[in-house]
Amino acid sequence: MAFTTSDPQGAEPDPIPLKILIAGGFGSGKTTMVGSISEVRPLKTEEQLSTLSVGVDSVAGVETKRTTTVAMDFGRIAITPRLTLYLFGTPGQERFWFMWDELSRGALGAVVLADTRRLPDSFAAVDYFERRNMPFVLAVNCFDGAPRYLAEEVSDALALPPSVPVVLCDARHRESTKYVLTTLVGQVLARLTEAGQPPQ
Repeated sequence: MAFTTSDPQGAEPDPIPLKILIAGGFGSGKTTMVGSISEVRPLKTEEQLSTLSVGVDSVAGVETKRTTTVAMDFGRIAITPRLTLYLFGTPGQERFWFMWDELSRGALGAVVLADTRRLPDSFAAVDYFERRNMPFVLAVNCFDGAPRYLAEEVSDALALPPSVPVVLCDARHRESTKYVLTTLVGQVLARLTEAGQPPQ
């Protein structure tokens, strides 16, 4: 029996999967961002806030919040026919931070979602990705009624290096979330190219 091999020049290029983390403080909009963009029904692990969280989870600035992520959120979106993003939303409360190490395995980049009503909550995520030298974008989620600042002002407040993009967004809206993710993908691909590992 004769076997034939496909011509490499006519073969379809391999798909490029990218694992992306969506991180940030409690109530910053991570679950909303994943849900706004995912092409599949997003996996959510939300639970109702209860009296047991009083004194443990601060809801200052987000008093209307009634649920919280206790494990992760998951979604998927195809940016191009070859490039697919797999999104993993991290839990925001400090007592669940031990899960970040597991969720970050294999991730090539991250979005740090910031809420200007609770901007100091972003420091932990910023520090986490800086220490791991992982590319990330700081996305300011523009909540209704929240203080408005320029991207440069937020960057200065968080002492971010110039290499970290800061973008304003509304995590409820698909196109806004897509812009954030596209900005991050550009940064990730630029980092790979600088390292001599451009995607094939």
